[in-house]
Amino acid sequence: MGSVSTPALALAVADAGGVGTITAFGIPASNLDAMLADMGAKTAGVLAANFLTEQIDREAVAAAAGRVRIIDFFWAEPDRSLVEIAHGGGALACWQVGSLDEAKAAADAGCDVVVAQGIEAGGHVRGQSPLLPLLESVLDHLEVPVLAAGGIGDGESFVAALQAGAAGARVGTRFVATEESGAHPIYKRAVIDAGAGSTEITDAFSVCPLCATVPRTRVLRSCIHALDELAGDQVGETIMGGRRLVLPRGHGLPPGAAATGHVEAMAMYAGESVARIAAISPAAQVVQSWCALAAAAG
Repeated sequence: MGSVSTPALALAVADAGGVGTITAFGIPASNLDAMLADMGAKTAGVLAANFLTEQIDREAVAAAAGRVRIIDFFWAEPDRSLVEIAHGGGALACWQVGSLDEAKAAADAGCDVVVAQGIEAGGHVRGQSPLLPLLESVLDHLEVPVLAAGGIGDGESFVAALQAGAAGARVGTRFVATEESGAHPIYKRAVIDAGAGSTEITDAFSVCPLCATVPRTRVLRSCIHALDELAGDQVGETIMGGRRLVLPRGHGLPPGAAATGHVEAMAMYAGESVARIAAISPAAQVVQSWCALAAAAG
């Protein structure tokens, strides 16, 4: 979820019994260590740090591994040396994948957990398969716990993933529309207003480090249309690291609370689960209600 997953959101999820994940992408090791130390002092729950692309700061991985329970990797080929750094700091290693071959590679690299991402997922889409057939094939070949990702936006779809054999779920879009999310209010409203069939995989938001290799993201179709109608080369501005950043059209940064300009034409990452999201809710309510439904389902 990148910058949309603020420390406040990760802490709320962790306090409620989930795994609260914060992005480590582009954060220097010393800054990351300080941020994670502060977060760890505020919760007894489980936290994770997410690293993206092949350009990973190994010093930052080592720092995070000493502060969180899970080091999470995505948008890169599984790398045993990175897994070993995570393990060396006392953390578990998780890799999100989009294919059976990549899942096998993650397990062979020593990962403790693998996430199977279906094409229903919002944001950067790794593979070509819908979730359920991918999940089934990965479960048939791996012995480590496998999480499901893509299209899981309410308690019923969460339970369905568990009943299909997943050990848990990785969820993004539902947490965009939470009180603690760092998403811009227009972004949150667009998610809850979206219905079935309102997302699309596109290369329209390819000014992005991840898209440098494969420009393929699922977003709300409305932001693609708004971008098409936008005149000029700039979509707006935002604040990052205390500095104002001008966003060119097609920039891959999702609109956070500090974004100004044509927010409706920014990268509103969202999965097919938007059809199941009807309200902006506290993150704890989402986690606890889903877990209660799963417990009732047995």
